[in-house]
Amino acid sequence: MRSAASVWARAPWSPITELAATHRVIAMDQRNAGASTAEVTGSETWGTYAEDQLGLLDHLGIERCHVVGMCIGGPFILRLLQEAPERFERAVILAPNGLDNNRDSFRKIFDDWAAELAPQHPEAGPAEWAAYRESLYGVDDVLLSVPETLLPTIRTPLMVLQEDNLYHPLSTSLLLASAVPGARLVERWKEPADLIVARTEIAEFLTP
Repeated sequence: MRSAASVWARAPWSPITELAATHRVIAMDQRNAGASTAEVTGSETWGTYAEDQLGLLDHLGIERCHVVGMCIGGPFILRLLQEAPERFERAVILAPNGLDNNRDSFRKIFDDWAAELAPQHPEAGPAEWAAYRESLYGVDDVLLSVPETLLPTIRTPLMVLQEDNLYHPLSTSLLLASAVPGARLVERWKEPADLIVARTEIAEFLTP
């Protein structure tokens, strides 16, 4: 939920630094993260975030681009590929979030974030925060933002850099790699030696 552009500075691989020499890189603070603010109404959904992201592209006059995301960026990207696939040339998802016996952990992350923000949002009470949380993490879809049935219909070339931990279960990475036609899976990428190879793979993937 603390999805600010500055978080990339702590990632093993950051598009902000890795791609700046060859691409125009745009990173955004998601709603109520970093310098971004928005009212909390309880009607927020994954679609709300997609509207924010597409709205930024519209504001900047960008009709088509690549899209890169890590962690919650996985659900963000999948929702974008559902709602506006024609706008994305290629997609890279690093360590995607997904459900695999970890729903309560996601709820706790949300509740911790909400407790920090609540004093700044007098417009929202416990019911609004609870509705917000459940619209994101109370869903039945293991990919959170889209149904699994979307995956075989995706035509945007996809690269997945896998992870295997509580919030980024291996099952999610493997599902994306196996169900999205032509998807490429990078199994090792975080250790220095592996990152050298992964850095080249990503750069080549985004420069077809």
